[in-house]
Amino acid sequence: MQESTFALVGNEGTRIHVYRWLPDPECKIKGIVQIAHGMAETAARYEEFAKCLTSHGYAVYANDHRGHGKSVESPKLLGNAGVDAFRWMASDMINLGEVASKEHPGVPLFLMGHSMGSFLVQHLMYAGHERYHAFILSGTNGKRGLLRFGEKLAVMQCGIQGATHPSMLLNAIVFGGFNRAFRPASTPFDWLSRDADEVKRFIDDPLCGAICTAGFFRDFFRLLLEIHMPENMERIPKDKPVYLFSGEQDPVGLHGKGVHNLVAQYRQLQLHDVEYRLYPEGRHEMLHETNREEVCLHVVDWLERHMPAFSQDSPSEVDEVIADSV
Repeated sequence: MQESTFALVGNEGTRIHVYRWLPDPECKIKGIVQIAHGMAETAARYEEFAKCLTSHGYAVYANDHRGHGKSVESPKLLGNAGVDAFRWMASDMINLGEVASKEHPGVPLFLMGHSMGSFLVQHLMYAGHERYHAFILSGTNGKRGLLRFGEKLAVMQCGIQGATHPSMLLNAIVFGGFNRAFRPASTPFDWLSRDADEVKRFIDDPLCGAICTAGFFRDFFRLLLEIHMPENMERIPKDKPVYLFSGEQDPVGLHGKGVHNLVAQYRQLQLHDVEYRLYPEGRHEMLHETNREEVCLHVVDWLERHMPAFSQDSPSEVDEVIADSV
């Protein structure tokens, strides 16, 4: 695998750090996977997944979102993504997709998002889908309640303490209950994975686990409200494939219920090609779970079956498992 980084300049001048992983030079690139990482983490954590994808002929691009990773000028700014954060994050993702397509003209581009990144992908599915061939959602969820309450609370805190105030309150409201199903818990992040070493790596990473600002949470709640408005979901193209995967014990996806609900919404909208997989006992980060090699191979199988003009004479084992789970 070939590894490199570069800077992408946002539309208003913000410097965005980008990771680029390519197959070895002798390997022909047949597809591009662009990854949007989750909240309070960094795109660097997708290197192992990128090794799997590049070994199968896929180029991988992933940027650190605003307020995350190496896209911040100082560690003190982690969790502070600026004004109108998620609109600019989505704009950065579109710009990166354009760069990736220019570097590999004629190669299909798949957009994948994990957790917070999956909600940004859900936004681009109706507001920036033109360049993308298909979409992958990891550790995601559908429509949920109490978002208006969260937004109002965040607006109130912004007014009292300022939009750049790191919000322990909102962090506790959003994440505080995630460990309840995994008691006795060894760490506050046991909900991420059954693999204790992977949880430790997250905790020990200085670029992970930052407390986001009140303004960040305000904008995040607004994104979650927007993406599931009926008039926006109606704009999702019917012909572009969507693949969802998650752990059955993922609290973000309400232990599978949220994923089932989102799949049902997509089918009600008559999206032509929606597949999903829920992994028994899996938690939030299936790409860092104990069975992550299996998870990656399932993603590769889906990519192979959804390449443009790709045909398959008979259904694969993965097809049968997915059909049984629906």
